[in-house]
Amino acid sequence: MSARARRAGPSRRFRSGPAAALAAGTTAACAARAAYAALSRRPPGGETRWTRTNHRGEPLTLLEGPALAVASVAGSAVGPGLAARARAALAAAGTGAAAFGGYDDLAGSGSRRGFRGHLGALAHGEVTTGAVKLGGIGATGLVSAMLLGGGPADVAVNAGLVAGGANLLNLFDLRPGRALKVALASGTLLAVAAPLGAAAALLPEDLGERAMLGDAGANALGALLGVAAAASLSRPVRLALLAAITGLTAASEVVSFTAVIERTPALRWLDMLGRRPVPAAPVPGRHDPPPAEPREAGASAAAASP
Repeated sequence: MSARARRAGPSRRFRSGPAAALAAGTTAACAARAAYAALSRRPPGGETRWTRTNHRGEPLTLLEGPALAVASVAGSAVGPGLAARARAALAAAGTGAAAFGGYDDLAGSGSRRGFRGHLGALAHGEVTTGAVKLGGIGATGLVSAMLLGGGPADVAVNAGLVAGGANLLNLFDLRPGRALKVALASGTLLAVAAPLGAAAALLPEDLGERAMLGDAGANALGALLGVAAAASLSRPVRLALLAAITGLTAASEVVSFTAVIERTPALRWLDMLGRRPVPAAPVPGRHDPPPAEPREAGASAAAASP
């Protein structure tokens, strides 16, 4: 690889034409609906394993997440216009992040939250499912970055984008449709077709509070967007984006994203777009520090396990 290519990174390997993007997005959208229908008919391990109770006291399923991950990876694999390295990186990112996120969805207790909670537990000799997920998604980011190629600096930055994107998008999965709206806006800017198509196809299920991404879906979608950013942006822009992701992730440890959205009229309008009215007395959720979020109550694996 030439010195110029190492400086620029692997950005030439990702972008495809409008026809190819439309084909990949349509394929992923159809695959997402088909996968969601198939999983809903026969949920692995039984329906109870995937069921949670939301802030209204109504049941919803986590099967949206695996359906989106499978469709996004499949759409990227068969859609035209992508280089082999980009396909491999997308497959590794989507599959790895979904697997580790799904493990935390199904086996996690919810007693520890955020980097502070999981790393604090690890310092006292307790290995939480969240800590396993953090380590696994970090490794997933590194593998994806190595598949994209580039020099050591590019690999380091790209690994951070993939792992950081996976974690950050999961922090938005606290209200119906919120994480998908963030992903759709980000994916449109990055022109990443397959994850966009899958996300759009499943958005009605999320907004209708019949399903949610969970860690499997949010981590996978965020990781795929990270690959798109890593493969299509210049190094200075990637560095700026990585700094922004790091800053937002650190802020989430002490600031409620929902509180900020509620105080900002434009953001609140976007957040409520397509959603049912908010109940008068919300109950705590699982990600943000007190006052917590009402995205889902009773989300622990202990409550969901058969």
